[in-house]
Amino acid sequence: GINPAEIGAAYIGSESHPYAVKPSGTVLAEALGATPECHTADLEFACKAGTECMFIALSLVEAGRIKYGLGVGADTSQGAPGDALEYSAAAGAAAFIFGKENCVAVSEETYAYMTDMPDFWRREYQYYPQHGGRFTGEPAYFTHITAAARGIMKKSGTSPEDFAYVIFHQPNGKFPFKVGQILGFNKAQIEPGWLVNKLGNTYSGSSPLGLTSTLDIAKPGDRILLVSYGSGAGSDAFIWKVTDRIDEVRDLAPKTRDILDTNKKYLEYGEYAKFRHKILKAE
Repeated sequence: GINPAEIGAAYIGSESHPYAVKPSGTVLAEALGATPECHTADLEFACKAGTECMFIALSLVEAGRIKYGLGVGADTSQGAPGDALEYSAAAGAAAFIFGKENCVAVSEETYAYMTDMPDFWRREYQYYPQHGGRFTGEPAYFTHITAAARGIMKKSGTSPEDFAYVIFHQPNGKFPFKVGQILGFNKAQIEPGWLVNKLGNTYSGSSPLGLTSTLDIAKPGDRILLVSYGSGAGSDAFIWKVTDRIDEVRDLAPKTRDILDTNKKYLEYGEYAKFRHKILKAE
């Protein structure tokens, strides 16, 4: 374990922060015992807000500015009734602590790619997001993920064959496999981190949760490529190399897929709509 007071930064990425004006990061840092000497911030970048937090926390640790940094991707994804997002939207979160000691995986390279792309948005005071339908595919998701993946592989001198696993953002069940095929990855490299068929799209938690599932089975020496995607639009890419430490800590916490399999509870649509406040009592 680590001393919570040594967590010098705590960042939460989400597009469903509970407050418009009141940070979520302070709540988390206080609960962990990391306050008061802790830099906190709430980040937004659609579905890549979680990897934004990871990118920044990792960079601060590498720069020697802090001893430990916490990066979280969390969302209760919104989808309007009857919209294509509704049946795929989910709720979930993943958190990572970055440091220089006792690491289960080390960062070998990072890369970011972004453009101004109006594929998905939600204006102030709107409850549900809007999207450009098929426009969200080729010019948005596929363009940015392929560019980020190719960019980091060129920067690091690697190729798809150098990776044991790869995780892509998972807005639906098809896109990760299609983009993997475009880039030259096979099904066996993608499936361990592919959770959307069990969980749905957790937005900011999507690719970070895929990394947790992959680390559950990864072996020392394995390389993992992680490429997120956030509408607006951009992708963060990371290359991780798993260390011997993974075997020491792997069984200290429940595994991601075990949680999904054992804690599953099905709801009727009416119950779901009520709990998500889609059905409200008239005043």
